[in-house]
Amino acid sequence: METTPLSAHCGVEVRGVSLADAGGAQLDAIRDLIYRHGVAVFRDQEFSPDDHIAFAKRWGGIDINNYFPLTDEHPEIAVVRKTEEQTTNIGGGWHTDHSYDQIPAMGSILVARTLPPAGGDTLWAHMGAAYDSLPDEMKERLEGLEAFHTADHIYAPDGVYAKTDQGTALRGQDLKTGATHPVVIRHPRTGQKLLYVNPGFTINFVGMTREESLPLLQELFAHAMKPEHQCRVEWAPGTVAIWDNRTTWHYAMNDYQGHAREMHRITLSGEALAA
Repeated sequence: METTPLSAHCGVEVRGVSLADAGGAQLDAIRDLIYRHGVAVFRDQEFSPDDHIAFAKRWGGIDINNYFPLTDEHPEIAVVRKTEEQTTNIGGGWHTDHSYDQIPAMGSILVARTLPPAGGDTLWAHMGAAYDSLPDEMKERLEGLEAFHTADHIYAPDGVYAKTDQGTALRGQDLKTGATHPVVIRHPRTGQKLLYVNPGFTINFVGMTREESLPLLQELFAHAMKPEHQCRVEWAPGTVAIWDNRTTWHYAMNDYQGHAREMHRITLSGEALAA
């Protein structure tokens, strides 16, 4: 197994691995890479939907997604799709999947199935690097703070996606989701400190209103999305990316109007977060 960093602080490309066959010590090594680098990219994979599900089961539990349409044959797989006619994509803004859950998903395994001739890259940003580069006075300010996360404004029947041309593809639900998490968490496997707020789902700090919270939230968001914390993945047929939601944000670029893009995603179960 050979690895090449995608950037100074985020991401790694892994060669010499067949994910369809990976298990045992090799799978443990892959886990460790993802926990530390945030996202790992595997090229030229022969990875059928059955392989996708079997690999995820070897990793651990699978979380069934509440919002994205699922395939009838493989209900564990969520389809992240944009057609030639649609102008809005899924995930077109910085976010961390499932931070609105009491026990957020560990991460995801995303497989490229249909790609545009150009564009449609995905960006990741490493929240360990973001935290480490904060000034000491900001780290002290964040100590002990908690924040509330929710998806209601995004996925509800009257939410953001319902007002776009992605609305009919999503299973909008009146779920009243929400969870409170420390603003700085320790990774449950590596112990690394991570900034755990994101523009998509973090609404306010506990004990503060949305309006009172916004100045500090926006300062943290601007810091975390600095280019030096990021990596960029250009998709190709046979590409699979696996990432850690605790360690990273991600952003799906929407720069391929008039072309279809379809990705298959399995969400991996997580564990409780703590400061």
